[in-house]
Amino acid sequence: MKFFVDTADVKEIRELNDLGLLDGVTTNPSLILKSGRKIAEVTKEICDIVDGPVSAEVTATEYSEMMKEAKVLAKIADNVCIKVPLTLDGLKACKDIRSDGRMVNVTLCFSANQALLAAKAGASFISPFIGRIDDMGTDGMELIEEIKTIYDNYGFQTEILAASIRTVNHVKMAALIGAHVATVPPATLKALVKHPLTDKGLEQFLADWAKTGQSIGS
Repeated sequence: MKFFVDTADVKEIRELNDLGLLDGVTTNPSLILKSGRKIAEVTKEICDIVDGPVSAEVTATEYSEMMKEAKVLAKIADNVCIKVPLTLDGLKACKDIRSDGRMVNVTLCFSANQALLAAKAGASFISPFIGRIDDMGTDGMELIEEIKTIYDNYGFQTEILAASIRTVNHVKMAALIGAHVATVPPATLKALVKHPLTDKGLEQFLADWAKTGQSIGS
């Protein structure tokens, strides 16, 4: 599974990238607002840090305006992935942007039928929102399973990018189902490494090592 981090916080991105854990980054208008910076400026800095896809989202809702914004975003860096909403105009834009050789992330997916249309439009990534579906009292993982089955049935190349991830269990379940990518908040990504038995075991090893009176390499 690939790990993308869902943030526009350059400090967090740099830290995770230095750990060797990042395959890409996703941003959206809300995250850009939170960063307090201009979209072109912060996106360029992120693209300079991360080699993989960096999703930058259009804000227009009509096809012609989406295409204009996509051209602006595409000029920021070669690894910018244009993010469009799952609407008819967004799907039309997806098809045309893909024909120009640019990656496209189709976002705000809440049904298998929507995911099917995105794959037909040639989307590089489809972003089903697990957490928001859970918030409605439905199991978001069922959607991941449905999309995976449909894509496998027809050999679609669109990658399933599990989004709106809230917990480490979301990551585990998405990986078990076979989602290609999980885009995760920084805190959740860091939490994947944690387990109380790991902490307890390390504490015991260090205590026993101290009793040996030895030092490695000195």
